[in-house]
Amino acid sequence: MKLLLLITILAAATGLAAALVIALYGHKRRGAGDIKLIGEIAQVDTKLDPEGTVIVCGELWRAKSKSNALISTGARVRVVAFVNHLALVELCD
Repeated sequence: MKLLLLITILAAATGLAAALVIALYGHKRRGAGDIKLIGEIAQVDTKLDPEGTVIVCGELWRAKSKSNALISTGARVRVVAFVNHLALVELCD
């Protein structure tokens, strides 16, 4: 009985450690994706007043107008930077 309990505890601890490693690895990979989006063209999904959402490379991102200006839905913007996973954007010419 004690052996079965020990095996169960070891299996649970191993599974928990593996899940933690996978979660941490996945979190690091997502952060690098922000940088790759700088310079990309996006479409405003919900108006930026000054914050809203944009669709860039098929993904929905929280965004803010770099100049704090109102940017309407459907406008084309360029991603110029990221601050804490918030895309800073400016209107395209």
